[in-house]
Amino acid sequence: MDILSAVSETALITLKAHVVESEKEKPVIDDAVALECFNRLQSLMPLEIRDRVLNRELPSSLTRHIALRARKYDSYTRRFLNEYADGLVVSLGCGFDTRYWRISKEPWKYIEIDLPDVIEAKKMVLDGIVTYTMIGCSVLQEDWIKRILSIQKEHVLFLAEGLFMYLPKDGVMSLFRRLAKSFVKSEIVFEVVNEKYTKGLWKKIVASKMSTLGTQAGSSYDFGVRDAKDIEAYGGNIKVVEEWSYFEDDDIRPSALRLFRNVKPFSRTQWTIRATIG
Repeated sequence: MDILSAVSETALITLKAHVVESEKEKPVIDDAVALECFNRLQSLMPLEIRDRVLNRELPSSLTRHIALRARKYDSYTRRFLNEYADGLVVSLGCGFDTRYWRISKEPWKYIEIDLPDVIEAKKMVLDGIVTYTMIGCSVLQEDWIKRILSIQKEHVLFLAEGLFMYLPKDGVMSLFRRLAKSFVKSEIVFEVVNEKYTKGLWKKIVASKMSTLGTQAGSSYDFGVRDAKDIEAYGGNIKVVEEWSYFEDDDIRPSALRLFRNVKPFSRTQWTIRATIG
């Protein structure tokens, strides 16, 4: 199997964070399939990646934040499916996420999209238990949108968890325009970083921090926004309806961090936006 690109390696870090947190005495998320996926990956990954990424100890603050984010996106998913019985959820840049099994033991309408090497690896690791559609391509390509449209064009929830900051700004803007033109009565939930972290010294600081995790993915932070409302200009029928930050979660640790939930220089460093489409 080909070695994953630096950006794809962030999927391994996310997976490990889910495993670490779900094994705690009072877990933020319960993710048994993630543990199974992680253990299988250990035998499939090249030794260099195992030593550099999989076996590296992660900061507890990072694993907690990633788990809180996953739980929040699970909550968005459940809310959407409760509102729309025919709802379709599309995970963009899914990585090795195991949301499908966290949401329900019963089948539900779900599609995952990621780079071909990630999808190939995930199919190999989870052989025999994946029953939903997986598409191997860049989220910036148009083919997957046409495929989704052939299934349905309304009541679609797009999730982009820890993805857009790694993509070029013009590509993200173009993607929003295509979604806005193609879908109605739908939503998108996505994580963003403040625009300042995509430039100059701040960009270098992010890259330095990411390198301590065994990956250079941080050096490719390219997309950010100054304000959530910025994305409404990307498509005529996009409307921001909610923002969420880790600082708002009761389970953030240390709990004193909640004091910064209304302090924008902290709460709007890296956060989640929910917007309607159509």
